[in-house]
Amino acid sequence: MRIEGAVTRSIWVEPDGWAVGIFDQRLLPWQVERMVLREIGGAAVAIADMATRGAPMIGAVAAYGLAFGLKADPSDEGLAASCEQLRVTRPTAVNLLWALERVRRVVAPLPPAARAAAAHAEAGRICDEDVAMNRAIGEGGLGLIRAIAARKAGAPVNVLTHCNAGWLATVDWGTATAPLYLAHDEGIALHVWVDETRPRNQGALTAFELAGHGVPHSYIVDNAGGLLMQQGAVDMVIVGTDRVTANGDVCNKIGTYLKALAARAHGVPFYVALPSATYDPATATGADVPIEERSGKEVAFVAGEGGHKVRVTRSPVRNPAFDITPASLVTAYITEAGIAAGPEALAQLLAGQG
Repeated sequence: MRIEGAVTRSIWVEPDGWAVGIFDQRLLPWQVERMVLREIGGAAVAIADMATRGAPMIGAVAAYGLAFGLKADPSDEGLAASCEQLRVTRPTAVNLLWALERVRRVVAPLPPAARAAAAHAEAGRICDEDVAMNRAIGEGGLGLIRAIAARKAGAPVNVLTHCNAGWLATVDWGTATAPLYLAHDEGIALHVWVDETRPRNQGALTAFELAGHGVPHSYIVDNAGGLLMQQGAVDMVIVGTDRVTANGDVCNKIGTYLKALAARAHGVPFYVALPSATYDPATATGADVPIEERSGKEVAFVAGEGGHKVRVTRSPVRNPAFDITPASLVTAYITEAGIAAGPEALAQLLAGQG
């Protein structure tokens, strides 16, 4: 996508052919700064400290991080240690585990001297496939937007998003945003309600992306979505996800569940956009997903332009980063393989994918 007038992915290989660059999402949208990752420690810190975010992006960075770890120690012990160092950085997003296991399967049979280069190449393939998957998700979601646009006879299609499931959270296009970009580029009248998504305010990243693409949007507080649905101002909700379990439960950024409840109450379709790597049939239900509990400082302080932080409370804080939306509240899942209207259809659709 486009940032500062240039077309770019959210992760790229540096000119030396080995290091990779990413955008430091902690500074966006106020400051665009690129980070260069050259060793496993830097990749692990970027994931854990949320310099890079979004399940697909976490997976991509972890894959390259494993290559960096193997360059330092390509032994079997080094492979196991590198996988563990990266695994513990973020426990909820299944793409991280998926990417590590995929790279591990590729390199484990190889002689140690060949492992780092093979891991680096596999990480590159993961990135290329992510771009293609997100584009395909966009095509599937575009059909849903077209259908609503046809019923509205030229009036804007109003879409509600939550968190950032855009190109910054993936390698390109995004999951929930890919249909929006394609619809806008096709000339469909579109307006996006962007949840701020406290406490990290990832909605600001979505707004930053949409503004760069020229997509009409409004930034709203998290609790405004229910009222807008009640007023008939939302035609559809599209969110991304960090994990979808075997029974179709959706683990996503905290607040997603409340949007799904409001959508069901007001007859608004609620769609979940996910690549096959985010589907986790090995986990039975959402109750089995480890919910990451992050530092209370994320809630107690609010950061603004220039990185200045203001304390908003001195009370004890709990900060669960994700919640679980039951499959019963999901209208359909939008994947690179097509649209699934329920957990069983999702399992059949993604059988053999990834």
